[in-house]
Amino acid sequence: MKLTPAQLDRACGALLGSAAGDALGAGYEFGSARLGPDGPSMIGGGLGGFAPGEWTDDTTMAWCIADVAASGVDLRSEEGLTAIARRFRDWFETGPADIGIQTSKVLRSAGQAPTGSALLATSYDLHARTGHTAGNGSLMRTAAVALPHLDDAAAVAEAAAAVSRLTHYDPRAGEACVLWSLAIRHAILHAELDVRVGLDLLDDEAASYWSARIDEAETRRPGHFNPNGWVVAAFQAAWSAIAHTPVMPGADACRQLTDGLATAIAIGDDTDTVAAIAGALLGARWGASAVPAAWRRILHGYPGLRGEDLVRLAHLAAHRGPGVHGWPTATHIDYSGYGIAGTLVPHPYDDGVLLGDAGALDDLPADITAVVSLCLVGTGQVRAGVEHVFYRLIDVPDPEVNPNLDFLLADAAATVAALRDEGHRVLVHCVAAQSRTPTVGIAYALHRGVPLDEAFGAVCGVLPSAYPNRGFRAALERLSS
Repeated sequence: MKLTPAQLDRACGALLGSAAGDALGAGYEFGSARLGPDGPSMIGGGLGGFAPGEWTDDTTMAWCIADVAASGVDLRSEEGLTAIARRFRDWFETGPADIGIQTSKVLRSAGQAPTGSALLATSYDLHARTGHTAGNGSLMRTAAVALPHLDDAAAVAEAAAAVSRLTHYDPRAGEACVLWSLAIRHAILHAELDVRVGLDLLDDEAASYWSARIDEAETRRPGHFNPNGWVVAAFQAAWSAIAHTPVMPGADACRQLTDGLATAIAIGDDTDTVAAIAGALLGARWGASAVPAAWRRILHGYPGLRGEDLVRLAHLAAHRGPGVHGWPTATHIDYSGYGIAGTLVPHPYDDGVLLGDAGALDDLPADITAVVSLCLVGTGQVRAGVEHVFYRLIDVPDPEVNPNLDFLLADAAATVAALRDEGHRVLVHCVAAQSRTPTVGIAYALHRGVPLDEAFGAVCGVLPSAYPNRGFRAALERLSS
């Protein structure tokens, strides 16, 4: 199916939001640190001694699934399940600092290079011996399962159950993954939060069981669901956190993502996992564009990836391959047909910020240490060693195309300011420096306290073709009020 730009943003948000929640919650897991008055931040530490912004096993295992989904292999097939199993085992052999007890038992017993069938058999044996395989370890990694099957709810349910059983054979674990994955699918397609959409795909007993648990999550406060190592309690904790986090009016609506993650972590106990679960659904609802750059800049983890690498995988899985301009696999995107001139001019209120078009990347000044891209760029287009922050901003005035526009502009301006305060010399660019570049340049001036009319005239005055579209102009008006 062909996804709209907003739907693609939400598909990318599922994986990115889950990773952000995971890294945010890592430092507070099982009381490792106390929450401060300002709520959680990416402090690192926790049980695994993580670096600030480093994700844990939750996202690592989600990456294993996303990497296979992005390759085009059906997650339900033996080939797909074997590929996931091998990635799980490869990671296990690195001796990860943080891994679930149940997952560790299954992966250890399966041996090297397990097939999907072999890992499933090992998982079944553990369940047959113990009857206790309903931990939260398969629900935590389900962010990517829906992405390659957005056009088929039944396929999502089949994939979610199959991937869950690889390590968590208990039916409740599989049912939780089915419901959460179908809720992610629904949020991506319809921009709605609803964990009941998958109940019809469960049998009558399971549907009745989960309907009651969802009701309980909505009526009890989030803090009731502690401890939450059991998959049912983790599901309820994540949904209660979301259900009890209000959606603010207007431009602040997408802040439910950051506020909801704070609510999830405040529950306590398995904070990284509950936040990863909640983050997958919140990201699917609000999109990658609702994840603050302050988080994205430091988000990283196994196997040597950054947050934007997860965005690329999610795009490939949901789009079923590269999109316009060959993004995200293209090394270089040629914008020469757009009449770019290599524009590169100082910001009128800060000569440490340069405003330009995509052509400026081809001859980037040596003293530029950070680039803020407002358009798609190739994987090799920004010089190595330069910090690169990407914003999904589309030069279309229709608010449906950039649903988080106000948040994005404010965040981009704050990011430029943060980079400057850190001592960076920053390039802000889009394709032709006509609409997106001046808009963010104006937003940055507003952030520094310049009145809108003055900022608009000064920024557009230094860019030869500047003409922000009407949607961007309206957003700047709101930002300045």
